[in-house]
Amino acid sequence: MKNELTELPLDQVRTLLAVVDEGTFDAAASALHVTPSAVSQRVKALEQRTGRVLLMRTKPVRPTESGEVVVRFARQLARLERDARAELGMSGAGEPTLVSIAVNADSLATWLLPALTGVRHEPPLCFELRREDETRTASLLREGMVMAAVTSSPEAVTGCSVHALGRMRYLPVANPGFAREHLDGPLPDVLATAPTVAFDRSDDLQDAFVRRLRPAAQGASRVRHFVPTSEGFAQSVAAGLGWGLVPEVQAEPLLRAGRLVNFAPGRRLDVPLYWQQWKLDSPALATVAEAVTRAAAEALRP
Repeated sequence: MKNELTELPLDQVRTLLAVVDEGTFDAAASALHVTPSAVSQRVKALEQRTGRVLLMRTKPVRPTESGEVVVRFARQLARLERDARAELGMSGAGEPTLVSIAVNADSLATWLLPALTGVRHEPPLCFELRREDETRTASLLREGMVMAAVTSSPEAVTGCSVHALGRMRYLPVANPGFAREHLDGPLPDVLATAPTVAFDRSDDLQDAFVRRLRPAAQGASRVRHFVPTSEGFAQSVAAGLGWGLVPEVQAEPLLRAGRLVNFAPGRRLDVPLYWQQWKLDSPALATVAEAVTRAAAEALRP
């Protein structure tokens, strides 16, 4: 950008954020209590100042790559302003601090919620959790939609710090009856045809496991069922819908109960997880990061 972000007019920056959050210029005008013409003029002035197109005029409006930089700055600025007001005693009595976090479904279903319940809430905190695949949570940070993320990416998003949390271990499991019917034979061969369960169409874990067994393989069978909840995924595998890679902490009680079998003992798939957050001197964010890191050290593989 041609100018330092600190030189950007704050009213224009806040207006751009309002347009992105509200989705249209008219809705942003209503939220800001100004005319749509004023919103349009501020955005155009900001684009002229930066020398970049910041918004794609679609419905809803979307920020360009340069626009994401300004949006992220606007959200960080708002976070710092709220923290400063709280420290100065200018916030309303009991006004909570919002901490937005992007997290993958398996972490949300296993270890993250206990971590958040252990966070001290003085001053009061509110969590906004956004579920996304661990390979895509960093993009929400990049877009400025969240303050922190549990992600599989070790490369820090611009303006963020990164800290290793540990590895989430997945076990290859199936219902005992399903295993007898579909998984009797060389694994690379039977897994190419056996029905499998996947979280969604972006879930590549089962395919990655098969490619580890046979690098030339395209992946798991195309006969697959999509179950987009962590708990539902594990229960679908236990019910015999297909085989799948289930987080160790979810698989172990089902293995002990005989509802699942590990059809490839000694094999597993480990997914490294990282905590990325804005580089802000925010007491609330620091408190959450400490609790998350401590819980991850207990729940995840080192």
